[in-house]
Amino acid sequence: MNIISTIIPIFIIIFLGMFARYRGFFSRDFLHQANRLVYYIAIPAMIFSAIAQSSLKTQFHPGVILVTLATVCLIVPAAWLTAHTANVAQSSKGSFIHCAFHGNLGYIGLAVAFYYLGHAGLVKAAIIAGFVMILQNILAVAVLQFYSRDAGRSTNLTSALGSAMTNPVILSALAGIVYSLLGLPLPVILDRSLTILKGMALPMALLLIGASLSFGKIRLVFSSVVMTSVLKLLVMPAMGFVLFKLFGISAQDFIPGLIILAAPSATLVYIMAAQIGGDPDLAVAAISISTLLSGLTYGIWLSMG
Repeated sequence: MNIISTIIPIFIIIFLGMFARYRGFFSRDFLHQANRLVYYIAIPAMIFSAIAQSSLKTQFHPGVILVTLATVCLIVPAAWLTAHTANVAQSSKGSFIHCAFHGNLGYIGLAVAFYYLGHAGLVKAAIIAGFVMILQNILAVAVLQFYSRDAGRSTNLTSALGSAMTNPVILSALAGIVYSLLGLPLPVILDRSLTILKGMALPMALLLIGASLSFGKIRLVFSSVVMTSVLKLLVMPAMGFVLFKLFGISAQDFIPGLIILAAPSATLVYIMAAQIGGDPDLAVAAISISTLLSGLTYGIWLSMG
């Protein structure tokens, strides 16, 4: 019942976002500005507040972080092999592989962690997400650049790392870790201000996810979308689950990591496909389909705990 009462409300809000956009409540400009507000202010406020007021002695688990990062690395060759075996078009291979490992952690992964595991689960998931986001960004640039349709376009890994480290979600997680290690209490005024801000983070993020879904191009790339979604939603978390068990990590500790691994393809997949030379049509279709399917697959993975 806890799984059902977690997943269904989240996807009701996502579908409400789809409906609101269809009915004209959200203009394209509003979506852009609201997304910036959530990404740069609300989500970071939520993450900093959660981690800063936690005890890292009980919330930080190096083994879970290492296994989660290893799983992200392992899915890349699996996706590469699938792309070549299935004869995915050369121009689409970069985005195909990218969609298979780059998860929507800030908006959906953290929402599932919070509503299923509560504050303590959010803290653990946010710490793991900070490390995973850095790795995802570096791998994304490497893969997309390798398969780029524009051979003259280049983005070096140093600049990719710099961009990853200025990600507001990562910065807020790191700031929260430092603040927690210092053992300082949050001033009442700051605490209440953050409470107001973080109150809009997850509801607005879920509405924006729903409003951003698009299904117009799916027919053209259907088989590729199905394969990359299976890799992202089933194969990748399955790899992580097996590794967590092999290393003797308890479900109480690994479930936040499993939630992060099971997140659907991130919106950033589309943005990077357009910027670095991937396949934007495949990316937007994979984001939309994997987001909807994650409502089912999250039920599977949460039940494993």
